[in-house]
Amino acid sequence: MIATKQMDLRANLKKYFDIAFSGEPVIVSRKKNENVVVISETQYNDLQKAKRTAEYLKRLENSISQLEQEKTITLTMDEMKAMEADDWKPSQKIIDFMELMKNE
Repeated sequence: MIATKQMDLRANLKKYFDIAFSGEPVIVSRKKNENVVVISETQYNDLQKAKRTAEYLKRLENSISQLEQEKTITLTMDEMKAMEADDWKPSQKIIDFMELMKNE
């Protein structure tokens, strides 16, 4: 990781962009410790992908926890198909489940 001052970055922009593009992050120090980091688009995309993966894994863990705590409902294919109708009304099984989850 390379660190530089804002003035140096301005004077040598191409140099620091080339460094960032080669995979080396560049920290640009600013007043009040409001620093920024210059990274390549590839590194940025990798960070975004890692963030999305972590969020997905967290949702998956929450789902597994709900399953283990029996906070799930099982529907038949017919019940699911019925939910597509414009005039669908929840069955008593669904109403009971919703009530149970509301009280948790």
